[in-house]
Amino acid sequence: MKLKKIMACSLGLLTALTLLGGCKSGGDGSLPQFDQEIQEGEEIAVITVKGYGEIKVRFFPDEAPKAVENFTTHAKEGYYDGLTFHRVIADFMIQGGDPKGDGTGGESIWGEGFGPEPSDKLYHFPGALCMAQSSMPNSIGSQFYIVQGDDVTEEYLEQVETYYGKTYPDIVKEKYLELGGVPHLDGDYTVFGQVFEGMDVVEKIADCETDGNDLPKQAVTIEKIEVVEYQK
Repeated sequence: MKLKKIMACSLGLLTALTLLGGCKSGGDGSLPQFDQEIQEGEEIAVITVKGYGEIKVRFFPDEAPKAVENFTTHAKEGYYDGLTFHRVIADFMIQGGDPKGDGTGGESIWGEGFGPEPSDKLYHFPGALCMAQSSMPNSIGSQFYIVQGDDVTEEYLEQVETYYGKTYPDIVKEKYLELGGVPHLDGDYTVFGQVFEGMDVVEKIADCETDGNDLPKQAVTIEKIEVVEYQK
Protein backbone atom coordinates (compact mmCIF):
# COMPACT_ATOMS: atom_id res chain seq x y z
CA MET A 1 0.00 0.00 0.00
CA LYS A 2 1.48 3.36 -1.03
CA LEU A 3 1.46 6.35 1.31
CA LYS A 4 -0.93 8.17 -1.01
CA LYS A 5 -3.38 5.30 -0.61
CA ILE A 6 -2.84 5.29 3.17
CA MET A 7 -3.93 8.91 3.40
CA ALA A 8 -6.88 8.40 1.08
CA CYS A 9 -8.20 5.52 3.18
CA SER A 10 -7.76 7.38 6.44
CA LEU A 11 -9.39 10.59 5.27
CA GLY A 12 -12.23 8.59 3.74
CA LEU A 13 -13.40 7.66 7.22
CA LEU A 14 -14.46 11.25 7.90
CA THR A 15 -14.99 11.96 11.62
CA ALA A 16 -15.21 8.33 12.61
CA LEU A 17 -11.49 7.66 12.18
CA THR A 18 -9.58 10.91 11.92
CA LEU A 19 -5.79 10.58 12.07
CA LEU A 20 -4.08 11.93 15.15
CA GLY A 21 -0.41 12.77 15.37
CA GLY A 22 2.32 10.86 17.13
CA CYS A 23 2.65 7.36 18.50
CA LYS A 24 4.97 5.05 20.25
CA SER A 25 5.96 1.63 18.99
CA GLY A 26 8.10 -0.79 20.89
CA GLY A 27 7.23 -3.90 22.85
CA ASP A 28 9.06 -6.60 24.75
CA GLY A 29 9.65 -9.01 21.85
CA SER A 30 6.28 -10.74 22.07
CA LEU A 31 3.07 -10.27 20.11
CA PRO A 32 0.11 -11.12 22.38
CA GLN A 33 -2.29 -11.09 19.42
CA PHE A 34 -0.62 -14.26 18.15
CA ASP A 35 1.83 -15.56 20.77
CA GLN A 36 -0.51 -15.60 23.75
CA GLU A 37 -2.61 -18.77 23.83
CA ILE A 38 -6.34 -18.43 24.54
CA GLN A 39 -7.12 -19.96 27.91
CA GLU A 40 -10.08 -22.15 28.83
CA GLY A 41 -12.74 -19.92 30.38
CA GLU A 42 -11.29 -16.73 28.90
CA GLU A 43 -13.96 -14.19 27.94
CA ILE A 44 -14.46 -13.88 24.18
CA ALA A 45 -17.07 -12.36 21.89
CA VAL A 46 -18.98 -14.06 19.11
CA ILE A 47 -20.19 -11.53 16.53
CA THR A 48 -22.95 -13.04 14.39
CA VAL A 49 -23.43 -11.16 11.12
CA LYS A 50 -26.66 -11.90 9.28
CA GLY A 51 -26.02 -13.81 6.06
CA TYR A 52 -22.25 -13.89 6.61
CA GLY A 53 -21.46 -16.00 9.67
CA GLU A 54 -19.60 -15.66 12.96
CA ILE A 55 -16.53 -13.66 13.91
CA LYS A 56 -14.87 -14.74 17.17
CA VAL A 57 -12.61 -12.31 19.01
CA ARG A 58 -10.50 -12.38 22.14
CA PHE A 59 -9.71 -9.40 24.37
CA PHE A 60 -6.66 -7.80 25.97
CA PRO A 61 -7.97 -6.13 29.14
CA ASP A 62 -4.49 -5.59 30.58
CA GLU A 63 -3.60 -3.36 27.63
CA ALA A 64 -6.96 -1.63 27.04
CA PRO A 65 -9.18 -2.06 30.13
CA LYS A 66 -11.66 0.73 29.38
CA ALA A 67 -12.18 -0.32 25.76
CA VAL A 68 -12.72 -3.95 26.75
CA GLU A 69 -15.15 -3.04 29.53
CA ASN A 70 -17.03 -0.67 27.25
CA PHE A 71 -17.38 -3.15 24.38
CA THR A 72 -18.23 -6.22 26.47
CA THR A 73 -20.77 -4.36 28.60
CA HIS A 74 -22.48 -2.96 25.51
CA ALA A 75 -22.50 -6.46 24.00
CA LYS A 76 -23.94 -8.10 27.13
CA GLU A 77 -26.69 -5.49 27.26
CA GLY A 78 -27.61 -6.09 23.60
CA TYR A 79 -26.56 -2.61 22.49
CA TYR A 80 -25.01 -3.84 19.26
CA ASP A 81 -27.76 -6.28 18.29
CA GLY A 82 -29.40 -5.20 15.04
CA LEU A 83 -26.86 -2.51 14.22
CA THR A 84 -24.84 -2.55 11.00
CA PHE A 85 -21.35 -2.33 9.62
CA HIS A 86 -21.99 1.13 8.19
CA ARG A 87 -18.55 1.83 6.74
CA VAL A 88 -16.65 -0.77 4.73
CA ILE A 89 -13.40 -0.10 2.87
CA ALA A 90 -11.80 -3.05 1.09
CA ASP A 91 -8.14 -3.64 1.99
CA PHE A 92 -8.60 -1.46 5.07
CA MET A 93 -11.34 -2.21 7.64
CA ILE A 94 -15.01 -2.77 8.44
CA GLN A 95 -16.64 -0.41 10.96
CA GLY A 96 -19.84 -0.74 12.99
CA GLY A 97 -21.47 -0.10 16.34
CA ASP A 98 -23.32 3.13 15.53
CA PRO A 99 -27.07 3.22 16.39
CA LYS A 100 -27.54 5.96 13.79
CA GLY A 101 -25.84 3.87 11.13
CA ASP A 102 -24.05 6.82 9.56
CA GLY A 103 -20.89 7.19 11.63
CA THR A 104 -22.14 10.09 13.77
CA GLY A 105 -23.78 8.26 16.68
CA GLY A 106 -23.13 6.01 19.63
CA GLU A 107 -21.95 6.51 23.19
CA SER A 108 -19.86 4.72 25.76
CA ILE A 109 -21.31 2.83 28.73
CA TRP A 110 -20.41 5.85 30.86
CA GLY A 111 -22.49 8.22 28.74
CA GLU A 112 -19.48 10.30 27.75
CA GLY A 113 -16.51 9.60 25.54
CA PHE A 114 -13.10 8.41 26.67
CA GLY A 115 -9.60 8.63 25.28
CA PRO A 116 -7.44 6.11 23.41
CA GLU A 117 -5.40 3.43 25.16
CA PRO A 118 -2.42 2.97 22.83
CA SER A 119 -0.19 -0.01 23.49
CA ASP A 120 3.29 -0.91 22.33
CA LYS A 121 2.24 -4.58 22.35
CA LEU A 122 -0.88 -4.47 20.13
CA TYR A 123 -0.88 -3.52 16.46
CA HIS A 124 -3.18 -3.07 13.48
CA PHE A 125 -2.60 -6.51 12.03
CA PRO A 126 -5.47 -8.17 10.09
CA GLY A 127 -8.19 -9.12 12.56
CA ALA A 128 -7.35 -6.43 15.11
CA LEU A 129 -10.48 -5.20 16.94
CA CYS A 130 -10.20 -1.47 17.61
CA MET A 131 -12.21 1.52 18.84
CA ALA A 132 -13.09 4.30 16.42
CA GLN A 133 -12.72 7.93 17.44
CA SER A 134 -12.86 11.46 16.05
CA SER A 135 -10.20 14.15 16.17
CA MET A 136 -11.74 15.49 19.38
CA PRO A 137 -10.30 14.47 22.77
CA ASN A 138 -12.13 11.70 24.64
CA SER A 139 -14.34 10.90 21.66
CA ILE A 140 -14.48 7.10 21.90
CA GLY A 141 -18.05 5.88 22.22
CA SER A 142 -19.51 2.65 20.89
CA GLN A 143 -18.13 2.45 17.36
CA PHE A 144 -15.50 -0.17 16.60
CA TYR A 145 -13.67 -1.47 13.56
CA ILE A 146 -11.99 -4.71 12.54
CA VAL A 147 -8.89 -4.49 10.39
CA GLN A 148 -8.86 -6.33 7.09
CA GLY A 149 -5.69 -4.66 5.89
CA ASP A 150 -3.64 -4.71 2.72
CA ASP A 151 -0.20 -6.02 1.82
CA VAL A 152 2.63 -4.28 3.67
CA THR A 153 6.01 -3.84 2.00
CA GLU A 154 9.33 -2.61 3.38
CA GLU A 155 8.83 0.58 1.38
CA TYR A 156 5.41 1.09 2.97
CA LEU A 157 6.84 0.64 6.48
CA GLU A 158 9.63 3.08 5.71
CA GLN A 159 7.05 5.62 4.53
CA VAL A 160 4.98 5.11 7.68
CA GLU A 161 8.01 5.50 9.93
CA THR A 162 9.13 8.63 8.08
CA TYR A 163 5.73 10.31 7.68
CA TYR A 164 4.21 9.37 11.06
CA GLY A 165 7.38 9.22 13.13
CA LYS A 166 6.92 5.61 14.20
CA THR A 167 9.67 3.14 15.07
CA TYR A 168 8.97 -0.59 14.86
CA PRO A 169 10.95 -3.46 16.38
CA ASP A 170 12.01 -6.18 13.95
CA ILE A 171 9.43 -8.69 15.21
CA VAL A 172 6.60 -6.27 14.38
CA LYS A 173 8.02 -5.43 10.95
CA GLU A 174 8.34 -9.12 10.15
CA LYS A 175 4.73 -9.76 11.16
CA TYR A 176 3.46 -6.86 9.07
CA LEU A 177 5.44 -8.10 6.06
CA GLU A 178 4.01 -11.59 6.62
CA LEU A 179 0.35 -10.69 7.29
CA GLY A 180 -0.22 -7.14 6.09
CA GLY A 181 -2.34 -4.63 8.00
CA VAL A 182 -2.63 -0.86 8.47
CA PRO A 183 0.39 0.22 10.57
CA HIS A 184 -0.17 3.95 10.10
CA LEU A 185 -2.96 3.77 12.71
CA ASP A 186 -0.72 2.27 15.40
CA GLY A 187 -0.39 4.32 18.57
CA ASP A 188 -3.25 6.69 17.77
CA TYR A 189 -6.13 4.22 18.06
CA THR A 190 -7.01 1.58 20.63
CA VAL A 191 -6.46 -2.04 19.69
CA PHE A 192 -8.28 -4.10 22.32
CA GLY A 193 -9.01 -7.46 20.70
CA GLN A 194 -8.09 -9.88 17.94
CA VAL A 195 -10.13 -12.12 15.65
CA PHE A 196 -9.04 -15.74 16.15
CA GLU A 197 -11.78 -17.36 14.06
CA GLY A 198 -13.89 -15.95 11.26
CA MET A 199 -11.49 -13.79 9.27
CA ASP A 200 -13.13 -15.26 6.19
CA VAL A 201 -16.31 -13.49 7.33
CA VAL A 202 -14.42 -10.21 7.69
CA GLU A 203 -13.03 -10.69 4.17
CA LYS A 204 -16.51 -11.33 2.73
CA ILE A 205 -17.89 -8.21 4.38
CA ALA A 206 -14.94 -6.14 3.16
CA ASP A 207 -15.68 -7.31 -0.39
CA CYS A 208 -19.34 -6.24 -0.35
CA GLU A 209 -20.55 -3.58 -2.78
CA THR A 210 -20.59 -0.06 -1.31
CA ASP A 211 -21.71 3.40 -2.36
CA GLY A 212 -19.62 6.56 -2.60
CA ASN A 213 -19.69 6.99 1.17
CA ASP A 214 -18.42 3.43 1.82
CA LEU A 215 -21.88 2.37 3.01
CA PRO A 216 -22.79 -1.20 1.94
CA LYS A 217 -25.54 -1.12 -0.67
CA GLN A 218 -27.16 -4.06 1.08
CA ALA A 219 -27.20 -3.73 4.86
CA VAL A 220 -24.59 -5.80 6.71
CA THR A 221 -26.41 -6.41 9.97
CA ILE A 222 -24.97 -7.49 13.30
CA GLU A 223 -27.54 -10.03 14.39
CA LYS A 224 -26.02 -10.23 17.88
CA ILE A 225 -22.80 -10.06 19.84
CA GLU A 226 -22.50 -12.62 22.61
CA VAL A 227 -19.83 -12.55 25.31
CA VAL A 228 -19.07 -16.11 26.39
CA GLU A 229 -16.34 -18.19 28.00
CA TYR A 230 -13.91 -19.82 25.59
CA GLN A 231 -14.15 -23.60 25.45
CA LYS A 232 -11.57 -25.71 23.63
